[in-house]
Amino acid sequence: MKFSCDTRFTFLVLFLFAAQSVAVYAGSFHKDVQIHWGDGRGKIHDNAGSLLSLSLDKSSGSGFQSNQEFLYGRAEVQMKLVPGNSAGTVTTFYLKAPGTTWDEIDFEFLGNISGQPYTLHTNVYTQGSGDKEQQFHLWFDPTVNFHTYCITWNPQRIIFTVDGIPIREFKNSESIGVPFPKNQPMRLYASLWEAEHWATRGGLDKTDWSKAPFIAYYRNYNVEGCVWANGKSSCPANSPWFTQKLDLEGERKMKLAQSKYMVYNYCTDTRRFPRGVPAVCT
Repeated sequence: MKFSCDTRFTFLVLFLFAAQSVAVYAGSFHKDVQIHWGDGRGKIHDNAGSLLSLSLDKSSGSGFQSNQEFLYGRAEVQMKLVPGNSAGTVTTFYLKAPGTTWDEIDFEFLGNISGQPYTLHTNVYTQGSGDKEQQFHLWFDPTVNFHTYCITWNPQRIIFTVDGIPIREFKNSESIGVPFPKNQPMRLYASLWEAEHWATRGGLDKTDWSKAPFIAYYRNYNVEGCVWANGKSSCPANSPWFTQKLDLEGERKMKLAQSKYMVYNYCTDTRRFPRGVPAVCT
């Protein structure tokens, strides 16, 4: 992946911002999650439960889910994505409620032909309805080293961050009739699966199964949240994330990241929404 001088400068600025704010407090994959599908394709690699891999071949992908459900929380993990030709693959880290009118908060990484950038796809579903996509090309190669991805979900907003840099904020806009995920507890999920019919250039680039198995790595998993049990949630006392919002500096960082690296924003897609963009965008 090649970067221009301007892009390298922007990366340096973002890196310096991130260095001041990134801190990962690791949980354990052994005690916090279960590998719930993949028939052995998901593996925990150490006794401490700090490193987990998911793999995909032509027969199946794999995935894990949190043992607990949460109604609000902060979910963070470090990931290293499938290298090389990963076209048609999707690697994920997301929150989701069960049922047909579910809520969901997505990080999805859409694979690429070798030398082309990954697409980071974000979305928010409320009551089974999504259509709130924003996509980014990251300022680094996410297959070389581990990078930190975080979802902060509280009653007022959802914040997506990459290496401590906010890239997206979805605010609670119920006051203007926009649903916000606030009533359905969600589990944390991660998966590696095949979606060659749409994932890479709208399905034009297909999966090269001669490159299988495709493997992605997760480490330093940590979720702090309001644990849902017996029909109610219990929140940790004095948790900063529960009232977290972007200050002026955070908003500046987000605007910089969006101006340089956002490649799709549903709020500006007038062809898709010829009668006007959704109310949450206004």
